[in-house]
Amino acid sequence: MSVLTAIARSSARAARPVSRAASLSLAASAARGLHTLPKLDYAYDALEPHISGQIMELHHSKHHQAYVNGLNAAEESYARAPSPKDQIRLQPALKFNGGGHINHSLFWKNLAPESQGGGKLEAGPLKDAIVADFGSVDAFKKKVNAATAAIQGSGWGWVGYNTETKKLEVVTTANQDPLLTHVPIVGIDIWEHAFYLQYHNVKADYLTAIWNVINFKEAERRFVEASKQ
Repeated sequence: MSVLTAIARSSARAARPVSRAASLSLAASAARGLHTLPKLDYAYDALEPHISGQIMELHHSKHHQAYVNGLNAAEESYARAPSPKDQIRLQPALKFNGGGHINHSLFWKNLAPESQGGGKLEAGPLKDAIVADFGSVDAFKKKVNAATAAIQGSGWGWVGYNTETKKLEVVTTANQDPLLTHVPIVGIDIWEHAFYLQYHNVKADYLTAIWNVINFKEAERRFVEASKQ
C-alpha cells in the first residue's frame, strides 16, 4: 500500500464518529502504526544547483517532520475525543497536517537529481499526453508555472489526471490541502519554505529551475497507473 493510500484511508476513518470503545481501539492502533518521515532517495545536496541542500534539509527534516508530528498528535487526540463535537474540532488539524504529509511524501518522489534522470522527459505515454492536452512541452510548463505563481499566499500547483475527461489538467490547492479532484501526477510546493532561502521572493525563478529536477519517470508511472482507471 502506498503512503498516499495509507494516509487517505486513515483520514477517511478519522472522519467518522466513533464510540468510546472504538476510540480506545483506534488509540491502540495509532500507537502501533504512527506516521513517520519517509526517507529520501537522494542526498540533500543532490538537487543542486536548482534546489540547495540547505533548503532540502530544512524542508524535509524540519517542515515535513512537523506535519508528521502534528498528524500523529491530531489522530491521537481524535481517538481520545469524548464526543463528536470534540472530534469535529480536530478536523482542521487532521486536514492540515494530513495534507502536509501526503503532499510532501508525493513531492519528494517528484524530484530526482539530474544525474539520475531529473528533468528529462523521454518519449512515451506521458509526453504524448502532454503534447495532446497542452500543445507542447514548453506550453505545458508555462501553464503550470503561471497557475502556480498566481496562488495567493501558500499552496500547491498540480498536474492532475482527470479520470472523467481522461486528460491531464493544471489545478491548484491552497495551504496543505491535498489534491482530491484529480490523480496527482506532479506537485509543486509553492510555500516559501520550499524556495525562499535561495530564490527569495522571485517565484518565477524557482518555478523555472524546478523543472530541471522533476522526476518524469515517476510522473509517467503515476500517469500510466491513473489512466487505467
